[in-house]
Amino acid sequence: MTRPDTGRTEATGTRFSLGAMRAARTLSQRAVSRIASGMHPGMTHAQAHELAMATLQKLGMERNWHPIVIRFGEDTLKIFRETSDPDRVLGAQDIFFVDIGPVWEGHEGDAGDTFVMGDDPQMHACAEAARVLWQDVAERWRADRLSGQALYAYAAERAEAMGWRLNLDIKGHRVCDFPHAIYQAGKLGDFGLCPATGIWILEIQIAHPTRPFGAFYEDLLMADDVPPANDAAAIAELVTN
Repeated sequence: MTRPDTGRTEATGTRFSLGAMRAARTLSQRAVSRIASGMHPGMTHAQAHELAMATLQKLGMERNWHPIVIRFGEDTLKIFRETSDPDRVLGAQDIFFVDIGPVWEGHEGDAGDTFVMGDDPQMHACAEAARVLWQDVAERWRADRLSGQALYAYAAERAEAMGWRLNLDIKGHRVCDFPHAIYQAGKLGDFGLCPATGIWILEIQIAHPTRPFGAFYEDLLMADDVPPANDAAAIAELVTN
């Protein structure tokens, strides 16, 4: 599926399947929802990690291609390579996100979403804003076939207009049949062409303009569908299936 003008940047392996990528995406989103439903105030990072691993194993993942990342409170401002505070405990009025990278049937899933404990309206607004901004950017990609660079420039403008700050250290990345790392793909936000469907993860991380927390959402860019809203009803439906 490699396009002539992208070299190895959008290359995939011989067993790559868009159908398998869709399945990996669905299972990863289901796992995030189930992990979030099991979180509770007083939980430590170690306990959250154990819950996430047990959930993924129960769903039948083959392995993790990137470590499980779960952030509480102020740690939601940290990017992937930074370490969470091991002493931080999830509060009764708190915000957290889950970021997983499991492999299903030889294909890489990658899903992340933000959730809130309690009724802090600004935390709920921040979590929802990350999802809304992701949808806005993805729809712009579908409609106008923008480059990866242009997508993140647009995301930064939209985030500011919405009253949030976009973290441009988070720029999205490749996925495909495992392992995508054999291809020298770089970041989506540095890609000068329109990304192809089914092999790029669009990541959105925003920060509250004044309070010490943020939100994260990521999903696979697919040209032919729009993912469902990840609200409480959708989470409840996934957990009971």
